[in-house]
Amino acid sequence: MSQSASVTMSATLAADEAIARRRQAGEQVIPMTSGEIGLPVLPVLRERLAAAAGLNSYGPVAGSARLRTAVAGYWRRRGLDTEPGQVVCGPGSKPLLFGLLLAVGGDVVVPAPSWVSYAAQARLVGSRPIPVPVPPGQGGVPDPDLLREAVAAARAAGQDPRTVVVTLPDNPTGAVAEPDTVRRLGAAARELGLVVVSDEIYCDLVLDPRVRAESPALHAPERTVVTTGLTKNLALGGWRLGVARLPDGESGRALGERLTGIASQIWSSAAAPVQEAAAYAFDEPPEVVEHIAACRRLHGVVARAVAARFAAAGALVAPVRATCYVYPDFEPLRARLAQAHGVRTGAELADLLLTRHGVGLLPGSAFGEPTGSLRLRAATSRLYGDTDEQRHAALAADDPRELPWIRASLDRIAEALADLTGGRAATRI
Repeated sequence: MSQSASVTMSATLAADEAIARRRQAGEQVIPMTSGEIGLPVLPVLRERLAAAAGLNSYGPVAGSARLRTAVAGYWRRRGLDTEPGQVVCGPGSKPLLFGLLLAVGGDVVVPAPSWVSYAAQARLVGSRPIPVPVPPGQGGVPDPDLLREAVAAARAAGQDPRTVVVTLPDNPTGAVAEPDTVRRLGAAARELGLVVVSDEIYCDLVLDPRVRAESPALHAPERTVVTTGLTKNLALGGWRLGVARLPDGESGRALGERLTGIASQIWSSAAAPVQEAAAYAFDEPPEVVEHIAACRRLHGVVARAVAARFAAAGALVAPVRATCYVYPDFEPLRARLAQAHGVRTGAELADLLLTRHGVGLLPGSAFGEPTGSLRLRAATSRLYGDTDEQRHAALAADDPRELPWIRASLDRIAEALADLTGGRAATRI
């Protein structure tokens, strides 16, 4: 009997559960560990879901014709010519990513750092993740030159890399890779015969509405799969709906047959009522577009305020360009943290912030950084309030930072960082 892959809890979900236990025990905790978007469901989507509650059949494995047509239109509006037959739907983009790795086979190149589940899923399908560093400021996309070197070395060692996973925009760094980096990645993937799996779940959360995260499918359409969903832009994580755009041509059709075969054996089909509501969302009527714009603005205001507090404490913080993530590096404070607190790793730093100040963050090591790295990831999207009333107020506020509950969280973060670093808390930023 073959030995099964070691399965551990997702770092983000495990941290969320730990924080939930602390809150249930009465502790005051600021949760910034997961990418849960703490915002209410847009009422029209709730109504669409309720109206579709009677749809209780499995439906097509790849998704309903209505949803696949809507998704194809969504991608066409973003410059990717897409036919409904190229679209496969599933119960979340995470199962689709897993199914794609199974369908392609072989070993998997992942960016370093990268989202916690890429390497874990590669191991679960029996592959070996091959980490490749990202260029500075280009989070989510492996350095194309280092990609060539890593694939050559892996093949010389008997490995079989067939896929490279990228994230545009990126989790954990919140960066948006430059178009030239994405173009060079596409050229490298074609040269190396790799399938590109481009996770674009955050594509609608680039903070400058004049900027788009460029998809590798524009440069290598015959070998790029694009995935997205409604988890981030519309805060519908619990609805579990993801979609994949298959590559152009015969290679895409063959991959689609393998993927739908896998889907038929694992999840059969996404929930029919959710598909119906999702089709409406992917059609992007004005109220959906306006709601996403309001969410994007809120993410930007709060994430930049949190980033300012990390920077004031002495951490290195890149400009916030997308998503709700801040990725500070405490390397300039290494000596101070070691001397005053005995902290030498990101995990120790995150543990100290949680146990001493109730500020929940994840260490960079959860995303593939070296153990000694002092990088942390802060997800700011659960600072908007504990009730729908507060969250609606945050979306509507001229300056969400001035709402009492958001201001209290920002001040507490500043105080915790000042205590760690020996500085004075930054306020009113």
